[in-house]
Amino acid sequence: MIRKKVTILGSGSAGLTAAIYAARANLEPLVIQGLQAGGQLTITTDVENFPGFPDGILGPTLMEEMHKQAERFGTQFIYDNAESVDLSKRPFVIKTSGEEIHTDTVLICTGANAKLLGIESETKLMGHGVSACATCDGFFFRDKRVFVVGGGDTAMEEAVFLTRFASQVTVIHRSENFRASRIMYDRAVNTPKVDFLLDTVIEEVYDMAKNEVTGIRVRNVKTNEVKDLTADGVFIAIGHKPNTELFKGQLELSENGYIVTDGVKTKIPGVFAAGDVQDEVYKQAITAAGTGCAAALEAQWYLEKLEESEKAEKKTAVNPSMTPAGSRE
Repeated sequence: MIRKKVTILGSGSAGLTAAIYAARANLEPLVIQGLQAGGQLTITTDVENFPGFPDGILGPTLMEEMHKQAERFGTQFIYDNAESVDLSKRPFVIKTSGEEIHTDTVLICTGANAKLLGIESETKLMGHGVSACATCDGFFFRDKRVFVVGGGDTAMEEAVFLTRFASQVTVIHRSENFRASRIMYDRAVNTPKVDFLLDTVIEEVYDMAKNEVTGIRVRNVKTNEVKDLTADGVFIAIGHKPNTELFKGQLELSENGYIVTDGVKTKIPGVFAAGDVQDEVYKQAITAAGTGCAAALEAQWYLEKLEESEKAEKKTAVNPSMTPAGSRE
């Protein structure tokens, strides 16, 4: 059994930033890294919008540097996945395949995963022409032809955003009916350089052998007609799935499954959430890092108040005649 003051679930931008701040406060945090150590940035190539790197930096390199920084200040890491979490009482209990951790605070930084199409080429070419974030990667597709997959507000927003860079943006949707709000749909329809390919799905992204996107194979779901189209990039915009399975029934979740927070505080004192697991709007590495910092600071302040309260209780137990500070008889 491991006893900790601070335990962090997740090792992406939010989790590692929280670890750096908690470690520098001498809280000796423990990070349970999860199955995808480093989070979504480990499947990203160039990161050019994280401050401090004027020439950009590779996603895996950025996460490796953040890991080293957290480790330098005394963060302990467990290379495993949390299998269960009990938030019903303090100390909270977290179980991995090999350890049981009792902890005074829990910082949930488990992130969210982009929903994908489920084809091999999409996964192989992620970060090499396939992306799940136009804001992150749109800059790399200047004067290129790109496709956006999806029919919701996110797809419409990403299509419009990509027209700042791409020469042509085609929205691919499996239906003629859209989940997007009317205002977002109209905005996309009325944006020059955006067109639509409806009743259509992507069956293959080319070219895994070249390790870059050169085209796509699409199929019309009504006629089953298959054809190949030239493409320089594919953006998957069919939503995200927050990694909150462990917390169902214990924490309040939004309609889309994100942890509901007040800032970074959950409804349970001592439990905080940061990064994409509670962010339904921005989903950026830098905003995740910011909330990771906030979660660590909140945990530090919570522990300080807890310590003060425990000291006061001990004094009262030793001398029952003592009245709490500030009270009047």
